[in-house]
Parts: sequence; C-alpha cells; structure tokens
Amino acid sequence: MQQRIATTTLSDGSRIAYAVVGRGPVLVHAPGWLTHLEMSWATPPERALYESLAQGRTLVRYDKAGCGLSGSTERLPSLELELETLGAVVRAVGAAGFDLFGASLGAAVATAWAAEHPAHVARLVLYGGWARVADLATGQVREHVLGLIAEHWGLGSDVLGNIFAPDADAATRTAFVRYQREAATPETASAMLGVAYDLDITALLAKVEAPTLVLHREQDRAAPLEQGRALAAGIPGARLEVLAGRDHLPYIGDGESIALAIRRFLGLPPLRTVPGAKVTRRQYEVAQLVAQGLTNSDIAGRLGISERTAESHVERIRDRLGFRSRSQIAAWIVAGGR
Repeated sequence: MQQRIATTTLSDGSRIAYAVVGRGPVLVHAPGWLTHLEMSWATPPERALYESLAQGRTLVRYDKAGCGLSGSTERLPSLELELETLGAVVRAVGAAGFDLFGASLGAAVATAWAAEHPAHVARLVLYGGWARVADLATGQVREHVLGLIAEHWGLGSDVLGNIFAPDADAATRTAFVRYQREAATPETASAMLGVAYDLDITALLAKVEAPTLVLHREQDRAAPLEQGRALAAGIPGARLEVLAGRDHLPYIGDGESIALAIRRFLGLPPLRTVPGAKVTRRQYEVAQLVAQGLTNSDIAGRLGISERTAESHVERIRDRLGFRSRSQIAAWIVAGGR
C-alpha cells in the first residue's frame, strides 16, 4: 500500500500533516502521545497494523501540531488543540461521517470528539485509553517522568520505551526510542505528556452515542485494565474486549488480534494474509548499506555495480515500500524490516 501525505491548517495557520491510505469508508485514527507519519510507516509492525485497518477502509492518520511532519506552533498542547487538529483533518478529507479509532491519549481525544459531534461518528473504537489520569499515577510519579523527559530526553525516551513496549524485540525497541526523539523536541514531548496527565473525560462518557468497542490489554503497564473498564462502564452500550499482553502500543505484541477485533467490529472480514511489504535479497542488502549512511556511489563501490544500478535499487526499494526518503529506508532497517 502507498500512503498519500497532504497538509491542512488550523485556525492560527499552524500546518498539520496527514496521511491517507486504502479505499472505502473513512476510518480516522486519533493518535497517542507522539507521532511521525513517515517513521511510523517505516516501522514494520506499526505499518502492518495500519495496512490491516486500511483493507476495506480509507485510513486517515495525522501528525499532531509540533510533531513529525506537521509544522511547529506557539500554542501549548491541550485537549482543545487536539480536538481542533482532528477537526481540521476531518474537514480536509471531506469526511461527513466516519468511524473513529483512538489509541492511548487518542482514546480520550476520540471520546471527546464523539461526545461533541455525535452525528459524525458512526462507530468508535478505543484502545489503551483512560478516563481520568489521577487514577493512573501519583503526582510525584508524574512530576518525575515529566522532568526526566524535559531534562534528559535520551534517557526519558528509553524509560518510556520500557513502559510502552516491554515485550518488543531489540530492533523494534530501538526503532521506537529513535521514533520518539525524531517525532518531537523534549519540550514538546514533555508538554504533550503533561496534557495526558491532566485529562479527565469522565463527564463526557455518558454523552457518547456511537456504538463503542473498548480494547484493552490485560496487563498494560502504562494504562491499567481498570481504566478500560471505566471507559466501557461510562459509555452507554460500550463493549469491553480484554486482550492478552502487557504492551501499551497496539502494534507491539499480538497486533494481529487488535486488527482482527477492530475489523470485526467494523463489519470487515478477517484478513487472509498478514500485510507487510517485502524486498528482494539484493534490495535488502542495498537497504542495509543505505542505513549505514552510504551514498549511491559508496554502495556501487561496495557491491561492485554501477552507480546508476545502485540508484535504481534504491528507487525500487522506495517504490516497493512506499517510502519517500532514504531516512525511511534506514528507519525500516533499524526496526527490523526484511
């Protein structure tokens, strides 16, 4: 699959990047903490989840203000800014009615949007969410984590990688840590997490009218199962589905079960094969050299081929994987792409 990246703007002119992939009724994904459309597409397990959701749907994702491919903004992160961003993307793709999928922090954003715009949300899926952060961690713990991110972003991203993806393999963990650092500055990352720590959407739950599926892993280390139960209990008619595992990121661990549950809820058939772009053995060899920072000339000399042939291999890799840059190829290799 190929994702198409475009941009829209907020009321203050801030530029928001969004990506569209697939075909069919619109499914909008409200993302979690930090986002980067290109790096997420270059992370094999994350991409596999998105490709699974995009078969039979037009999947729309976006980078938050100040994150990934979106432009910087002087506005401080807030739930209001999150909702404005979601609204701008929905208008940009012309979706009058759509299904909405929110994960982690995005679950709160999606819930608030569904509560305020009941006529526009056909079905709502929430994964790894929470109703009130005061029930998640003490003030002392929150202050410690925020301080660590702001003052030691390298160490902070490592710590959060252990919390969000404890069962990820070494390559995926390394890719996720790099993903966080590339997605946002330490100041933006800390402010974004501060928004998550201040959320309380308990008053909005009863206002949600859309049929709702709440997915939560049984031993989620970032958001305990009790929070998933609270969401399901507060939203009229919501159904809770508990999944095995302790990873907070939906694409780590048994991501196929997440995709299957969502597809089933949306009325889509199970996938016959697991999505995942492949390259030839020679292309993989070239991709590894790209990840090492070699130029086409360097690659040609290393492999004993012409520079034009090396350039052709790189272009075919980008075309096959749906990438726009050499940095995405490098990210894909770091994340364990094959």
